[in-house]
Amino acid sequence: MRADLSLPYACVMRGLPVVILAVLLCQPAPVRAQDRAGNQTLPPPPLTPRQSATASPAAATQAPAQAQAQAQAEQPVVAQAQTATPAPTQATPAPASPTAVENAPPAPPPQPAAHDAPAQPEQAAPASSAATAQSAAPETPPPPAIDMTLIHSVIATALQFLAPRTLEPHSSRDFTLWGLGSVTALDPSLAFDARGADIRLLLGQTPILSRVAPPADDSEQWAQLATDFLDSARQHSSAVASASREELLQAFFDELFNHLDPYSRYIGPSSATTDRQARVGGEADAGLTLTQSGPHIVIASINANGPAWAAPLDTGERLIAVNKRPTAGQSAETVREWLRGAPDSLLSLRLQAPGKRTIRTVTLRRAKVPPETVFAFASGSIVVLRITSFSADTAEELSQYLDQAVQDKHLRGLIIDLRGNRGGVLQQAMTAAALLLDRGVAAITSGRDPQANHIWAVEGGDMTNGLPIAVLVDGRSASAAEILAAALADHRRAVVIGSATLGKGLVQTVAQLPDEGELFVTWSRVIAPLQWPLQGLGVMPQICTSLGALETGRAMRDLAAGQLDNQPAVAASRAARYPVPVSRIMAIRRACPAALGTDTDLSVARDVLEHDAWYKTALAAIPDEAAPLAPAPTNAAPAIPDVLPASLPAAALPAAPSQPAQSAP
Repeated sequence: MRADLSLPYACVMRGLPVVILAVLLCQPAPVRAQDRAGNQTLPPPPLTPRQSATASPAAATQAPAQAQAQAQAEQPVVAQAQTATPAPTQATPAPASPTAVENAPPAPPPQPAAHDAPAQPEQAAPASSAATAQSAAPETPPPPAIDMTLIHSVIATALQFLAPRTLEPHSSRDFTLWGLGSVTALDPSLAFDARGADIRLLLGQTPILSRVAPPADDSEQWAQLATDFLDSARQHSSAVASASREELLQAFFDELFNHLDPYSRYIGPSSATTDRQARVGGEADAGLTLTQSGPHIVIASINANGPAWAAPLDTGERLIAVNKRPTAGQSAETVREWLRGAPDSLLSLRLQAPGKRTIRTVTLRRAKVPPETVFAFASGSIVVLRITSFSADTAEELSQYLDQAVQDKHLRGLIIDLRGNRGGVLQQAMTAAALLLDRGVAAITSGRDPQANHIWAVEGGDMTNGLPIAVLVDGRSASAAEILAAALADHRRAVVIGSATLGKGLVQTVAQLPDEGELFVTWSRVIAPLQWPLQGLGVMPQICTSLGALETGRAMRDLAAGQLDNQPAVAASRAARYPVPVSRIMAIRRACPAALGTDTDLSVARDVLEHDAWYKTALAAIPDEAAPLAPAPTNAAPAIPDVLPASLPAAALPAAPSQPAQSAP
């Protein structure tokens, strides 16, 4: 069965859930290469001259860079928006006065003597000797040309984007010098000296380029310095010269992000394109999965996000023709290619239902179809909803399945399976929580950039009217999956079953760079409704299944007797406050170590949902509201602002300037 809906969400028939959130759109100003004064050119070593591939500043001016940052994909179910920050602003590079830019001049051809030998007065040599020397020292070919203007534009855009957003403050100088460490990684004979007023590139002990250090926060000038040094390194090192533009940038950002958190990263153009397609969909098609059944091409499944979902067709039907092209004798892969095309283009399908002679025609329009992320099946009086990740349409898929499930009058409960779910779009997790919570704070995100500070509140959206819910998690459940599990558990809306989750409580914002690559930058920490940090701790389940079959059996017998064995660990995790010492995190997580999920998880969830008393005992392990905040150390300022308990209305939360409401399209 499928829910044939004409509206974007099935849940609108019951009243829209409201998610209070913020959408970030950052567009740094165009990046321009500018000259600067104060350069000091040192004598180059006697190496073979090579042609510089660096573009002129004038050419750089003609290629402005645009960076588009997003707090991930937007969700159409949102009915109003509120943020604890002012509206997004445009990032603008600091102005710089134009001055002369000078690269180190090409080095003279190598002499037979060692590089460090002092120059000798010129002496006449026999013609035969000169010819012999010339033949013995052929000129080294220059490195292959790459677009240094684009490299400058990418680095400048990245520096502008990073400066206000990283969790801890760092300057453009820090980012640039970290990134330039990639040169030494590519060729250990190259090194940098930044101890004085100048930044110097060294080949061994010999300086080959020197630049006056710009002001620490001047992203434009530091981007130009990085470009000059990368180009100079290419002229003097075959290892650096052999790297392509994408490899050079990847190495630069890998070294830079080695100094930050493990989740900030640069993704090159090809991988970024694949990731974008995974979030929002790739080439337009019908959203059908086809299979071969004897000589026939048959519809195997229909993607709930695609245009075929609302069309009058069903699984099991034979596909006779696509746009009048017969499918007889064709493979399923060939016919799948026929279904793809330009967005909004017409697609005519001739279909035949099993056991019938009538052939009918269905016409629809192709669309980009995000991957299906929610899968449902019934197990007696319980419906299992497996969420594999959070993409652009996950909440919509979930709402459709929820609408279909609650029509069953014999339904006793839901199992939401988040095992192996590595996360995805944060806003989708918040909207999914809004479908199952009546009201309250689902999560708080806190960072250095004011635009990263959000109170994610929900109101009026429980589509199930309080139906019992069990959430399955394991050691691979991360990020958005952990946020959803924590929100449902802290509001006593679900019993979490499984093992401790991964503990990724950091949120990344994304910038698209001029080379079509993407920059993922961690800019906020996630605080659960009861004020504990997800980072490191993860979600501690009420019922632990990772200690083995014997311990799980004992825990279920104790639960039947009204006792929850894992309650001390659950209480300890909810009492934790940022920053939590690593030793404390390890002690809490030891009670239910992270592990892969098994069939035992499903069995335990069914038992809990079928026994009301067990379910209520497990819910009672969660405190009613946040415990009092522990005093911060006297020598450390709190990095996370104090917040009120989730049980208080969102209006009571402090310092939340009003924002204009945003309606769903």
